[in-house]
Amino acid sequence: MRGVIVTADDFGLHARVNEAVVLAHCDGVLSAASLMVGAPAAPGAIACARELPTLAVGLHLVLADGYSVLPHSAIPDLVDREGRFTSSMTFEGLRFFCLPHVRAQAAAEIRAQFEAYAASGLALDHVNTHKHFHLHPTVLALILDIGLDFGLRAMRLPNEMHGSIMLRPWIALAKGRIDRAGIDRNDYVAGLALTGRMDEAAFLDVLRRPPRGVLEIYCHPASVGTGSITPAMHGYRHADELAALRSPAVAAALASSGAMLGGFAAVFGQAARGEARMSA
Repeated sequence: MRGVIVTADDFGLHARVNEAVVLAHCDGVLSAASLMVGAPAAPGAIACARELPTLAVGLHLVLADGYSVLPHSAIPDLVDREGRFTSSMTFEGLRFFCLPHVRAQAAAEIRAQFEAYAASGLALDHVNTHKHFHLHPTVLALILDIGLDFGLRAMRLPNEMHGSIMLRPWIALAKGRIDRAGIDRNDYVAGLALTGRMDEAAFLDVLRRPPRGVLEIYCHPASVGTGSITPAMHGYRHADELAALRSPAVAAALASSGAMLGGFAAVFGQAARGEARMSA
């Protein structure tokens, strides 16, 4: 295994998520976090990230089941009056593909989220999307086109080793487009099949059978609190995921793997330096 990136998604969604990211990075194996720039606790997440220069932060673009950056008046076909996207990704994906005016609004919102991230002053380590919406060809094309204006250099490929057969054509299409754009990407992910349940046993199982190449393990940690962070996260075991990220056994397994550790920039930077040394 060449490299491992351990990422927390939904950074900025809630103060409990922000607290977990800090704990898991300072006292655990978390190397990266994906920021929701339009989420309620995004200002707090940005403040935390500025105090953690070794945490690799990227943009977690939201086009479903979350809040927009632009107001309803700017993207009336995408969000309700409160600025919230629908959770119906199939319907939205069809509209993105078929309706030019809806696609133009999606492009405006994607650009606005990149601009909001740039305004944070944080380095852009990577880009991914909430619910992996970038597997939709139209969404991916917009991200690649707009993201290059903002220094996009790495994206997540949600390719789980034993993932759904139904996703394979979309993953293959995304892989080809990302590669042709010259964007770095992981080879595999862990965390898709066990969304919200990446506990210590799940981490150790992945690391006992690591794939070749670069692996991204992503999860959704949060500190203990009352109620679900969002209705869609009902049943997520946030505290168990945080415990896994702080587990000595997980840290030992990562260390013994011999893989490069860090965010996308660090892992791919180390890989490039290693290849240069080998060819020298």
